[in-house]
Amino acid sequence: QVQLVESGGGLVQAGGSLRLSCAASGRTFSSYAMGWFRQAPGKAREFVSAISWSDGFTYYADSVKGRFTISRDNAENTVVLQMNSLKPEDTAVYYCAADTLGNNYDIWFYYGMDRWGKGTLVTVSS
Repeated sequence: QVQLVESGGGLVQAGGSLRLSCAASGRTFSSYAMGWFRQAPGKAREFVSAISWSDGFTYYADSVKGRFTISRDNAENTVVLQMNSLKPEDTAVYYCAADTLGNNYDIWFYYGMDRWGKGTLVTVSS
């Protein structure tokens, strides 16, 4: 059973940066693709970024490409989302997620992953 705990959210001004971390339990962390999703007030949850387990390939939503960077440390069982050049529209609860089922990007993008953290709030002021 994988448990995920996010940290690093907070309040930042537009143009600033935040670094979100996700600590995962479980011995097979390195076998899971990991991702970040977000849900803004009154909106549906959306895909932000993911990183594969096998080759570290990364995926990004168009809205964050060039500003956000996802990385993972399998030795430390952590995945990090570095967020730069933040905009007010990035305000949301950010969720760390794990894919323990071996799905692919198309599934992640439209349906998410199967294990979720409780989320961390990111607020970007204008």
